[in-house]
Amino acid sequence: MFVFSLSTAAYQDFRRQTQWRNSSLSRIGKRPAVQFLGPGSDTITLTGELYPEFTGGQSNLDQLRAMGDQGAAWPLIEGTGRIYGLYTVDSMDEGSDRHFRDGAASHIEFSLSLSRIDDERRELLGTISATALRAATQALS
Repeated sequence: MFVFSLSTAAYQDFRRQTQWRNSSLSRIGKRPAVQFLGPGSDTITLTGELYPEFTGGQSNLDQLRAMGDQGAAWPLIEGTGRIYGLYTVDSMDEGSDRHFRDGAASHIEFSLSLSRIDDERRELLGTISATALRAATQALS
């Protein structure tokens, strides 16, 4: 589990794309017949900027990467309590500039792409590590 906050990796931009599946069947002399097949993909992209002196930093992005490495699904819950569902981490883009003398970045930009899954099997759920649990607890307090 990962809590997006100022002390971890607050996102500034939230983009959601939802699709629905329709199938069409060609007919002679008429428009195609269309049948609704159900929901399609549901993706969310979160983008943000980190200033490690004041906000979260590289270790927080590494934690998100480790969650993606598991290939597991994670609940996405907004700070207002709105539950979006279970999402997998598809990709993360990261860039940095304005580096300190030791090479550490003083400014990091990131973009995280997530995809919703509707499979309720428990084995797909990610497991939270003790480190992640501590970080989540600290971010909430």
